[in-house]
Amino acid sequence: MADRTYLIAADTGGTFTDVVAFDSSSGQISYGKALTNYSNLADGALEGLESAAVDLSHGLLFKHGTTHVINAFIQRNGAKTALVTTKGFSDLLEIGRGNRPVPFSLRYRRDPVLVARDLRFDVEERIDAKGEIVVALNEAELETLARRLEALGIEAVAVAFLNAYLNSAHEQRAVEILQERLPRAYVTSGSALSREWYEYERTSTAAANAYVGPKMRHYVDMFDARLKQRAFGGTFYMMGSNGGVLSTERSVKEPIALVESGPVGGCIGAARYAAELGIENVIAFDMGGTTAKCALVMNAQFDVQPLYYVGGYDHGFPLRTPVVDIVEVGAGGGSIAHIDPGGDFVVGPQSAGSEPGPVAFGRGGVEPTITDANLVLGRIGAGKFMSGRLSLDVDQARHAIRTNIAEPLGHGDADGVDTAAQGVLDLANIAMTNAIKEISIERGYDVREFALFVFGGSGPLFGCQLARALKIPRVIVPPHPGNFSCLGMLLAPIRVDLARTVVGAVSEDTLREAEAIFEALEDEARVTLERECKSGTMNSERSLEMRYRGQKHSVQVRIDRESAVETIVQKFDEIYSARYGHVNADCAIEIVGARLFMEGDVARPGLEALGGGGMNVGATQPVPSSRRSVYFPRPFSRVETDVWDRASLPVGFKIVGPAIIEEYSSTTVILPGDIAEVGKLGEISISCDLS
Repeated sequence: MADRTYLIAADTGGTFTDVVAFDSSSGQISYGKALTNYSNLADGALEGLESAAVDLSHGLLFKHGTTHVINAFIQRNGAKTALVTTKGFSDLLEIGRGNRPVPFSLRYRRDPVLVARDLRFDVEERIDAKGEIVVALNEAELETLARRLEALGIEAVAVAFLNAYLNSAHEQRAVEILQERLPRAYVTSGSALSREWYEYERTSTAAANAYVGPKMRHYVDMFDARLKQRAFGGTFYMMGSNGGVLSTERSVKEPIALVESGPVGGCIGAARYAAELGIENVIAFDMGGTTAKCALVMNAQFDVQPLYYVGGYDHGFPLRTPVVDIVEVGAGGGSIAHIDPGGDFVVGPQSAGSEPGPVAFGRGGVEPTITDANLVLGRIGAGKFMSGRLSLDVDQARHAIRTNIAEPLGHGDADGVDTAAQGVLDLANIAMTNAIKEISIERGYDVREFALFVFGGSGPLFGCQLARALKIPRVIVPPHPGNFSCLGMLLAPIRVDLARTVVGAVSEDTLREAEAIFEALEDEARVTLERECKSGTMNSERSLEMRYRGQKHSVQVRIDRESAVETIVQKFDEIYSARYGHVNADCAIEIVGARLFMEGDVARPGLEALGGGGMNVGATQPVPSSRRSVYFPRPFSRVETDVWDRASLPVGFKIVGPAIIEEYSSTTVILPGDIAEVGKLGEISISCDLS
């Protein structure tokens, strides 16, 4: 048997699939990148492994982040799903909260529900608000319904009964009957996914889990089989939306836990780097080929929110599942620039993806993208992309921008293409600064007190421009930014998030009740982790959901076992004041939920090893690899600019902008007047000229 020393991660994005492999015996790290294969996402990951020259027979761990779940929701290509509810509640999924998030739009409509009305059924049963059985489950009625579902060709069934979060007996029995009568169908229940009192959200979560369940089960089984065909004998994990990895068994049971599987890895990596570099506050900013995403990392921790809306709060549907708090905007390297029917200049959210991709890829794309604009302006080198493996056609990109953007806007002169291309970047920059403001300024944080940590294939191209727009003094570009989400996955622990409803005033009695709940949650989490990773090293963190009595929205307050009532109230006031700018001293505070996460350790590399791949720390003075004409935004224009090979830059080396720093997976743009320095972990720290 081959020695299993490789720790491997694969991240499937909208445009590229990235792969990282770390050999724990030699300390060598390998990278792979391939265009995402939409017809078979697993093939894209395996192609990336081939480009990284990784022998899977030496694999110890394989961690995989995928867009498979969110794509199924967006494209509405999940399973034929039925919903089974308490008698009289089959329309709960459509009624929702009965609110109108966009009150002044006369044409307001929510996105269609995942389960149509003719596939929503109710059965006789009832559990009251105390968890006591009022009406027994009518099993005969359920047996009849099972036969009907079989005749309808149902592929998945969600069971969501009223008050099942308190007493799940009826849901569990219904699942047993349906699994026995429909052995080929995927069957799930609301109480298996959430034990909180939000009836609509729990029902929506169950329906969504069933909707993607069969596809995810097939995907995981297929991917696992493909790995085994290549002699992989290690442990296969999926990247969860909560900042940890899940076993394949748990991923199949709870596929909604993977809804934001892809973007999370970068947040984990940013938190680790922030801790190692001693930076208290950073904004993790990931710009890939399709979208840009940002998250706050404070004191080396990122927030995990218990509620996520697929399609956004205004029009989408809720999932009661823990997701790292991320704001996302449709601005990536493949985002399409066009003139809309009203004559407005628009960038995104439509993306060229990997098929056909930007015009410069030469794969049939005809609409200019952000990548095409960066190429035309000289910010990207035509022959350097992916070390030359993917050649870029600058002439085709220039032609597309001229005919689709410059000429329609009246910029047909010699400098018109540069002006139009910079306009593409400026519009993208506005969208991305708004996303950063949403997750920082709109939540009561001063963005100037943060460092901007940029990664993704396109992130370092925009880092300095974003920082100047927001008056952020420092930008950090980690090693191998285009593969950084994969690097973050290598650093991810295995994690379990659990929650229970507990309602009461902030008092000793309520805290005693919460303590009993926390102990039960810890036991449950420990059993899961022991089964999935057999790790003796586990750590957990507790938090309470708290609010003023009468409010709907709550905030999370981290606590420990010894937290007293006064301490908890003080923490609540601090968090509430930071978020909303005031506290209500005369209002009663109540606890509405108990949350716990527990992490188990798995084999992970150290940051020094990840930062050292190809970084030269010798005494040789580096020199630019070339010079080229680069267009910089106002007040600058075209400037002959030094181009540096990042692998040649030793720790402590400084560069004064303007400059371009190239590497395999990305390009960093240093604006005129900015100063970049290579740090101890191989990161590039850029001091921005904000004058």
